Amino acid sequence: MRIVAGTWRGRTVFAPAGDATRPTTDRVRESLMSTLFSLRGGFDGAHVLDAFAGSGALGFEALSRGAADAAFYDVDPAAVAAMKKTAASLGASPHVARISRGDVLQGAADRPAHPYDLVFLDPPYRFAAADVLSFVASLREGGALDEDAVVVYEHDAKDQRFVDDAASAAGLVVARSRKYRDTVIDVMRPAGPDAARSDGGDAPRAGSESEPS
Repeated sequence: MRIVAGTWRGRTVFAPAGDATRPTTDRVRESLMSTLFSLRGGFDGAHVLDAFAGSGALGFEALSRGAADAAFYDVDPAAVAAMKKTAASLGASPHVARISRGDVLQGAADRPAHPYDLVFLDPPYRFAAADVLSFVASLREGGALDEDAVVVYEHDAKDQRFVDDAASAAGLVVARSRKYRDTVIDVMRPAGPDAARSDGGDAPRAGSESEPS
C-alpha cells in the first residue's frame, strides 16, 4: 500500500503478513479522505485516533494531509511492528505517531493531551457495533472526544441496522454513508442536544451512496 496524497504521497505503508489485517484499499481511502476534507474543511491540526489500526493506513494518510498527531492502537504485535516500521520510514516521531499495542474496548486508550477530532474505527467484523460505538461514547463522556469530531466506522454491510441502533444509543448522527460492495463506511458526528431522531430512535442518515462494483 502507498499513501495517496499529502506530504508523504506515494510512500509505502507496511502491513503485517497474513489475513488478520484487512487494509482499506487505496481507492476507498482516496474517496473517504475526499469526504472528510469536505466535512472538516481539511485535516490541518487534527488530533486523530486510529482505534483498530491494523496497518495504520488511515491514520498515516491523515498525518500526510496535515493532521497534528495520531494515536494508533492494535492488539496484534505484528500490526504494531508494521506501523512502527512505517513511522520510522516516514520520519514520523513518536510524538506525532503514537503507536501502542492494546485493546481499546478494554480501556487501552490513554487520555489524549487534546480531544480527538477525527476517529477511525475499522474493527474486525465480528465485533458488535454496540461495543465499538459504546467505546466512542465513553471517549465523549471522558472529555477525550471533541464535540465537533468526525467518527469513521467501516463495517459489514449486513450489520447496518445494528450500526444505526448503536450510533443512536451512542449519541452519534450518520452524516455520510457509502457502500463499497459488502462494506459500508459510515461517517458520523456527535449529535447536538436538539438533534432529530427518526424511525424509533435510529440515527438520522444524512447521505447514503453506493460505489459501483
